[in-house]
Amino acid sequence: MRRFMGLITVLLVAAACCPLTVFAAEEAPEPAMYATFWALVPPLVAIILALITKEVYSSLFIGILVGGLFYSGFGFEGTITHIFQDGIIGVLSDAYNVGILVFLVILGIMVCLMNKAGGSAAFGRWASEHIKSRVGAQLATIVLGVLIFIDDYFNCLTVGSVMRPVTDKHNISRAKLAYLIDATAAPVCIIAPISSWAAAVTGFVEGEDGLSIFVRAIPYNFYALLTIVMMVAMVLMKMEYGSMRTHEINAEKGDIYTTPDRPYAAAEQEGAEQGKGKVIDLVIPIISLIICCVIGMIYTGGFFEGAGFIEAFSNSDASVGLVLGSFFGLVITIILYMVRRVLKFNECMSCVPEGFKAMVPAILILTFAWTLKAMTDSLGAKEYVAALVDSSAKGLMNLLPAIIFLVACFLAFATGTSWGTFGILIPIVVDAFSGKDGTMMIIAISACMAGAVCGDHCSPISDTTIMASAGAQCNHINHVNTQLPYAITAAVVSFVTYIIAGFVKSAWISLPIGIVLMIGTLLVIKMRGQKAAA
Repeated sequence: MRRFMGLITVLLVAAACCPLTVFAAEEAPEPAMYATFWALVPPLVAIILALITKEVYSSLFIGILVGGLFYSGFGFEGTITHIFQDGIIGVLSDAYNVGILVFLVILGIMVCLMNKAGGSAAFGRWASEHIKSRVGAQLATIVLGVLIFIDDYFNCLTVGSVMRPVTDKHNISRAKLAYLIDATAAPVCIIAPISSWAAAVTGFVEGEDGLSIFVRAIPYNFYALLTIVMMVAMVLMKMEYGSMRTHEINAEKGDIYTTPDRPYAAAEQEGAEQGKGKVIDLVIPIISLIICCVIGMIYTGGFFEGAGFIEAFSNSDASVGLVLGSFFGLVITIILYMVRRVLKFNECMSCVPEGFKAMVPAILILTFAWTLKAMTDSLGAKEYVAALVDSSAKGLMNLLPAIIFLVACFLAFATGTSWGTFGILIPIVVDAFSGKDGTMMIIAISACMAGAVCGDHCSPISDTTIMASAGAQCNHINHVNTQLPYAITAAVVSFVTYIIAGFVKSAWISLPIGIVLMIGTLLVIKMRGQKAAA
C-alpha cells in the first residue's frame, strides 16, 4: 500500500513539473458532484488511509487527489490545476494561513532557544523536586493548559514545551501528554469568553449579541466541560484504556514513545546536557509570550484606537495578533539570554533554522490539511451539510441539539476544521430559532460548538490535533489512535446529555446529569478492565 501511494505521489509531482498545454484560466463550471455526499469522500479517504497505513503525508495527498479528480470530472489537466493552483498555492497565499505558519515557526525558534539555554532542563529539575508523582505531573499539565486559554495553537505549543521535561521525568508517554494538551486546548478555548475561539464564534452570530450568546452557551457546552471532567477523573483514578493503556505501560518501563518513531529525541538530549540556564530562562520567555500575544490580539481588535478590551478581543485577528505577539516575545527572549550571558548572539541566531526545521512536519501536515479543506469547499460540502441540517430540523425540535451535535461532529471530523463547522452551522441555527425559542437557540449553538470540537479531536487532519502532536513532539498517528477512544466516550455521554437538555431546557439539570453519567461510565470501564486483567 505504501509503495503504491508513494508511486502515485511521485508520478503526480513529476507530471506537475512537466510542461503541459495551456492551463485554462476561465472559470470552471460547477462540478457534477457539487453539494452531494461525494463532497465529503476526499477527507474520509484521507482519514481512513491515515488510520490504516499510519502514514499521514501520503494519506492526505491521496485525499487531495481524490478531491481534485471529483472537481475536474476526472480530467488530468483540471485535476493538476485544481490541486496545485487552487489548492496548495491557494491556501499558502491566504494571509491568515501564512500568519499561522509564521507563528508556528517563531514558537519553534523559541522552544529551540529555551532548550539550548537550558531553561527547559532547569524547569524539569525544579519540577522533579516539587512534583513528586505521575498524577501530579499530569494535573500540573492540565492546570497549565486551563490557564493558557487565549488560543488553542498557542496553548498546544506552549504547554508542550513547558511540560515535556516534567512528564518525561515521570515516565508519562508522549501520547498521553499529547492527549492532555489537546483536551485542554480547544475545550478550554471554546468555554473562555476571552479567546480567539470566542471571537470567531461571535463573528458567526449575525443579527444577535454574539458575546452574550457565547457566555450563555458555556453551561451547555457539554463536550468541552465533560472532557475536562473526564480527563481529571482519569488522572485521579489512575486508569487508561484502549491503545493509550499500552503506551502508558511501556512508558512506565522507560519507553515514552512505544513506536520506533521518536521525534526530536536527540535534540532534547542535547538541550538537557547543556544545563546552563535557570528556571527564569523558561518562565520569563513564556510570560513574555503570553503578555505580548494578548497585547497583539487586542491591538488587531482596535483596543489602542478606543475599543473596549472585550470588544477588541471579539474583533481581533488571531493570526496577525499571534504573529506580532510571538515576534516581540522572541526579541525579549533573545535580549534576556544575551544580558544574562546564557547564550551568545550567534548561538541565538543558530536556533532560527533549527526552530524552523523542528516545525517542518507540522507545517507540511497543516498545508495538506488546508488543501484538503479547499477541495471539500470546492465540492460544495457546506451546501450539502446545510441542506441536510435544514431538512432534519422540521418536527424534531427537542432532539435537534443532539442531531446538530452529531452533524457537527461528522463535519468537523471529515473536514478537519472546527471553525469552518461553526461558520456553516451557527448561521443555520440562528435562522431556525431566532425570535422563536431563545433557550433552544442557545442549546443548539452550544451543540454546534461542542460537536465541532469533538470532531476536531477525532480527526487526524485537524489543525489542533496536529498542533497537539507537535507540542508533545509525539508521532501524529499515535496521538490520533490513542485519543480516539477517549473522545468517543466523551461524545457518547455528551450526545445523551443533549437529548436530556432538549427536553428539560436547563443547564442546572442536564449538566449535573452529564457529569454523573461521565464518572459512572469511567467507573464501569475501569471495573471491566480490572475483570479482564484478572
